[in-house]
Amino acid sequence: STKLREYTFDNSVITFTYHMITMNALRSTSRFVFKTRQFPLRKTTRCINSSALIVTNDVTTTTTIINSTSSTSTNKMPPKETLQFGKTFAPHMLIISYTNNQWQNPEIVPYGPLSISPGSSCLNYGMTCFEGMKAYRSLAPDDSSLRLFRPDKNMERLSSSMERLSLPGYDFDPNELIQCIQKLIRIDQDWVPSGEGYSLYLRPNVIAMSDNLGLANPDSLLLYVVTSPVGPYYKDGFKPVRLLCESKFVRAYKGGTGNCKIGGNYAPTMKPAKEAAEKGYHQVLWLWGDEVTEVGAMNVFFVFERTNKDGTSVKEIVTPPLDRGDILPGVTRSSIIELAHGWKGYDMVERNLTMEEVAQAVNDGTLVEAFGAGTAAVVTPIECIQYQGKDLEIPATGKATQRAWDELLSIQYGKMDHPWSVK
Repeated sequence: STKLREYTFDNSVITFTYHMITMNALRSTSRFVFKTRQFPLRKTTRCINSSALIVTNDVTTTTTIINSTSSTSTNKMPPKETLQFGKTFAPHMLIISYTNNQWQNPEIVPYGPLSISPGSSCLNYGMTCFEGMKAYRSLAPDDSSLRLFRPDKNMERLSSSMERLSLPGYDFDPNELIQCIQKLIRIDQDWVPSGEGYSLYLRPNVIAMSDNLGLANPDSLLLYVVTSPVGPYYKDGFKPVRLLCESKFVRAYKGGTGNCKIGGNYAPTMKPAKEAAEKGYHQVLWLWGDEVTEVGAMNVFFVFERTNKDGTSVKEIVTPPLDRGDILPGVTRSSIIELAHGWKGYDMVERNLTMEEVAQAVNDGTLVEAFGAGTAAVVTPIECIQYQGKDLEIPATGKATQRAWDELLSIQYGKMDHPWSVK
């Protein structure tokens, strides 16, 4: 046993002196031993401070002209019907630098190019991570408030991605960053389009800025948030998609970074996605061996018709688990799982499943529907999966798919009072 005797504090180091009682089991005797240990105190200046947010260059108006050489530059949001996903940017952005072992004061500045050294870690070693979020304009009667959907989950995942890349400052206060993002949205509130399927897409990025070609942990970062008014992710809206099983390429491995939202996960998927599109398929369905993992930009769900021992039927909703670490823990995914656990007549299950099982269920008619889920498209019905050279036709759009879509949109647009919708 131990008992604290005294402690002293000097120059960010605390020293404990305590005595330890040790017992000699053979002789039944005891003696006191004095021990001393030192612990460096962790600094508290690493947090993001929303109260220190600086708004520069008179960006409180919506008439600032963007000096940008990429995408659409305008001082007024285009008609929402003409919006293409991620190609129009709102006038302002949030930037927060991390230097000298602490986050600097946040700033909201006009949208524009960044100054990055050619020797920076983000350009040479891909040390970047990001998030995808949306701000919605409420569609509830007599309510035009702006809302975020579960922003705490995005902050949690961003922190996890940063830690996996060994980026400092990953232990930021999520609420402080959310408040900074909310301020950015309020400044550009005229760029939040109204209507179901429309929103202001938010892209927080963290990039390593260390000017060093050596392969080392970075000591400086830039966290920035840009926003983009968007309409439905797919031009056809809430309509089924066709998937191509990818057996030649692999998206992620166990022990890799598949469960993080980092830039390096996405660049290698462009070639398979292009090849799938050339064959007439919308996205790739990634496999691990024969096991289903996820779709190109979405998590995936399958709905099977099962018969219980007593002869009654139940629908089993299945999505692959996260325990292997090769699947992104999607915010929409976790939301559907939580909602579906409360649906009568459905069993929500996280388990491994193979494409052989899916193909057999298609053949015997027990696979009744399938859908993808992600921030960009929310919920997308799946009508076909090409597997081993054969198109497996799947009924679409099913009741579970429609219910997930309806309930999520009701929450996101404030039509349903729910704690996930944050004003």
